[in-house]
Amino acid sequence: MKLSRWWQRTLILALLSVSVVAPVFLVYHRLNLTPYARREFQEDISSVTFRTDPLQLNAIGQEGVEELEEPKEVVYKEKDFGSTNSSIQQKNNDCEKSKIQGCRNNILERNVSEFNQDTRQELKAQQKELFSIVGNENTFNTTVTHNQSMHTHSRKTTDANVEMKDKKSTPRTTQNHQSSRPQPRRVLNQKVLEIKDQIIRARAYLGFASPGSSSRLMKELKLRIKEMERALGTATKDSDLSRSALQKMRHMEASLSKADRAFPDCTAMATKLRAMNHKTEGEIHYQQRETTYLVHLAARTTPRGLHCLSMQLTADYFALRPEDRKLPNENKINDPKLHHYVVFSDNVLACAVVVNSTISNAKKQGKLVFHVVTNSLNFPAIWMWFLLNPPGKATVHIQSIENFEWLLKYNAFKEQNSSDPRFTSELNYLRFYLPDIFPTLNKVVLFDHDVVVQQDLSRLWNVNMKGKVNAAVGTCQEGETSFHRMDTFINFSDPLIANRFDVNACTWAFGMNLFDLQQWRRQNLTALYHSYLQMGSKRPLLKTGSLPLGWLTFYNKTMILDKRWQILGLGYDSDVDKNQIDRAAVIHFDGIRKPWLDIAMGRYKSYWTKFVEFDHPILQRCNLQA
Repeated sequence: MKLSRWWQRTLILALLSVSVVAPVFLVYHRLNLTPYARREFQEDISSVTFRTDPLQLNAIGQEGVEELEEPKEVVYKEKDFGSTNSSIQQKNNDCEKSKIQGCRNNILERNVSEFNQDTRQELKAQQKELFSIVGNENTFNTTVTHNQSMHTHSRKTTDANVEMKDKKSTPRTTQNHQSSRPQPRRVLNQKVLEIKDQIIRARAYLGFASPGSSSRLMKELKLRIKEMERALGTATKDSDLSRSALQKMRHMEASLSKADRAFPDCTAMATKLRAMNHKTEGEIHYQQRETTYLVHLAARTTPRGLHCLSMQLTADYFALRPEDRKLPNENKINDPKLHHYVVFSDNVLACAVVVNSTISNAKKQGKLVFHVVTNSLNFPAIWMWFLLNPPGKATVHIQSIENFEWLLKYNAFKEQNSSDPRFTSELNYLRFYLPDIFPTLNKVVLFDHDVVVQQDLSRLWNVNMKGKVNAAVGTCQEGETSFHRMDTFINFSDPLIANRFDVNACTWAFGMNLFDLQQWRRQNLTALYHSYLQMGSKRPLLKTGSLPLGWLTFYNKTMILDKRWQILGLGYDSDVDKNQIDRAAVIHFDGIRKPWLDIAMGRYKSYWTKFVEFDHPILQRCNLQA
């Protein structure tokens, strides 16, 4: 009995020994470094079929469209066998740690050089597929596809970084081969874009929650959004991000993975993102309309400081005795041999800048005479300003429109149908009555009150006008921001206009104009202006404003000056060339962003403010600053 048990135990132990030793022997034989064994092992590996099943992060791809192109399958050569072992083991470990969807695929090993090449080919194929999918969708679908493809690319980049760590043990020949490959250009804002993408996705998931929901996932997403917004801040490049931002990105990605599992319906995600895009576009359009309205409202409104200045000067004017209100050099105001400059304005500071800039750049200040025409409300303020700030050797003459009794017979200012005071102001149309306002003068230069003179203008008075009435800078060169055609403001569908005028005729601008008043009187252009004004009041011939009336009145009677005499656009164009501004004799702040307003363009404002003495006591009283 005891002998039989001993034989049974011996047999069992023998069988156990064989079951343990036999596999070891077989494995050792298979892994032996003989050419035959190695070739047999590689044949077994090549017989395995590999495929990939990437995480489905693209919402559009889950809505039933074609799947993205999978990476190419590569079987490696014998010399890369060592790196193959290392990478397979590392990827298997990664798959065991990641339990989001499970690793259902066998991992195909790549060497470093071929990994870079295949990754680039895969990305190109994905982009091509995405563009074909989005082609028939709206603009929002493009945005969704871009954001989600960026997310997919970020995960692939992470996998690449993990695998690159294992590649450090590859043979030296493989590393040399890799270094000979051209390196792709580094994206400077890749992480910034990924953070923005994560924030958008997190907000989309928050939209799936019912109102008032306080689940742990929703609280976590809200917390992650706040963290990412603080980490992002005003960063525009990856170098602007702090070190903690990358850690927070990983935390956000983990939270988004939880949301992916909680809300697996990608069709609902795409619908939600479209709704968010539609809502955002509506808010943008509303803000744009509101901004446009407020900017135009600010352009029509007198700033508090200018109103205060006008009131202070008016009070000081009436505090003076009549004999103390006289301006110097009144005997020069009708001398036709001098250089006469005309400004129509109700703005005290604007008139001051025009006069100061012209005088400071003039070589012969004694020959300058400035005629400022304003309304009765601002007449005392402008008069008092030049009493307190005399123009040196130059002469200033102030007139009020209410003193032009002859103007009543024309009854011309009731024809304009507009609520904008810039177009309905009587001062804007006085330019068509220059021969009547200055009957003793032969030539005048008309300034708009939003210009600044930067050079001596003596040469302008010597220009040969060749019988023309008006000399102005043209606006008929295509490609420039100041370009205008005749039909921009004039209705050429009317037979009267189409038969009399050429739509391709060169247009010009107000701002700085030299007028020959003698030729004006000979051709009786004021009467011609009235005829067009009356016709325009009966049928829609032209848009409201003095410029289209000027084009009609001075048609074929205008000489085009070199554009260096006047640069336009400083009141609406933010891209005017600084070199052209510095070379120009006159710069014009045409447009609604006048330099004395808060909405002025800061890039050009210093050209105007340098001619204002902001340390003047009366300006400081009204809190007027540069």
